[in-house]
Amino acid sequence: MKMRNLALSASAATIIASSVSIASAEDVEVLHWWTAGGEAAALNVLKEDLASQNVGWKDMPIAGGGGNDAMTVLRARVTGGNAPTAAQMLGFDIKDWAGTTGNLGNLDSVAEKEGWSDVVPAALQEFSKHDGHWIAAPVNVHSTNWVWINKEALDAAGGKEPETWEELIAVLDAMKENGITPLAHGGQAWQDATIFDAVVLGISPELYKAAFIDLDGEALGGEQMVEAFDRMAKLRTYVDDNFSGRDWNLASAMVIEGKAGMQMMGDWAKGEFLKADQVPGEDFVCIRFPGTQGKVTFNSDQFVMFDQGGASEAQLAMASAVMSPAFQSAFNVVKGSVPARTDVPDTDFDDCGKKGMADFAEANASGGLYGSMAHGHANPAGVKNAIYDVVTAHFNGEYDSQTAAEELVAAVEGAK
Repeated sequence: MKMRNLALSASAATIIASSVSIASAEDVEVLHWWTAGGEAAALNVLKEDLASQNVGWKDMPIAGGGGNDAMTVLRARVTGGNAPTAAQMLGFDIKDWAGTTGNLGNLDSVAEKEGWSDVVPAALQEFSKHDGHWIAAPVNVHSTNWVWINKEALDAAGGKEPETWEELIAVLDAMKENGITPLAHGGQAWQDATIFDAVVLGISPELYKAAFIDLDGEALGGEQMVEAFDRMAKLRTYVDDNFSGRDWNLASAMVIEGKAGMQMMGDWAKGEFLKADQVPGEDFVCIRFPGTQGKVTFNSDQFVMFDQGGASEAQLAMASAVMSPAFQSAFNVVKGSVPARTDVPDTDFDDCGKKGMADFAEANASGGLYGSMAHGHANPAGVKNAIYDVVTAHFNGEYDSQTAAEELVAAVEGAK
């Protein structure tokens, strides 16, 4: 059975048995950026579940995989006094909104009733809470240091899944010789930064922490960072000439269709493969970026509720639905991510999903779990965007590697 069909077979009407009941019809207007095919299919699980509780869904999709455009629209809505009921947010964006606007709804009543603190990892609670109060419901945990490989292309390139940087380059070279684009990539700043996340982590987790979490100047401008930029320059040689501005899901499609060999992207890419009826291990292969095995860079999609004079029944119902173990399984099976709860079994997940859950648990237990710089979980937006600018400029040939490292130090210092 194809995994997509299995995932979508769960009836949303049976997903939540313990959700807050709704006495009368209410609507939630939800701002989000889940517009790609696999993302939309996953979101539909939530829409159908809320419909079963007599909660209507007013969709407010803002295209753009990194969420930057969505945050711009959200600020305009809130500034104009017309906040949506709920909004998708990531990491430090949640912290920023909680600290500066003070208009996020308090979810303590449902969180305490359902014991969220006992099942949500501390690394996620760091973003779900403000001043000790629950202000967001985490939908999932994405990890960003994945590589998605067309199985036929890998077999033609020798069949061995690369485990080191050197082996990765050998596979990419073989794919180029075989006449396909080795690396499918979209030339958008957040996509460039997603690869850079994995490259830096692959060189050294200590480098990643010092540079992107601690913002240490010596790490940002040192020899290892120059090496990271050298590796980015090498990867650029495997990208086709038409990559500029390409959306991430179109890069996924290149791999699915066999036009490209691999894509370096977070696990949301798996949703595109499943939507295309691709089967893990048969049609595509999922591996950790070589050198990052046992380590995970993560981000977590969360829903915040905007204060409407106290959380409404519909908002509490949505928060409860998001946190239901059965929903967390049904949604993440489709989305490609893993549950935000530690008590959800991996029974319904495919091989890549089971690997993702095991990797996350291992990294969480061993101290190998790092908030993703590229996806707003390592530092505030100003710093993240400063890093984006340097990484993208280098990837497009504006800086050599030494200059890029020097610019990175200056950019981060200026953004602090």
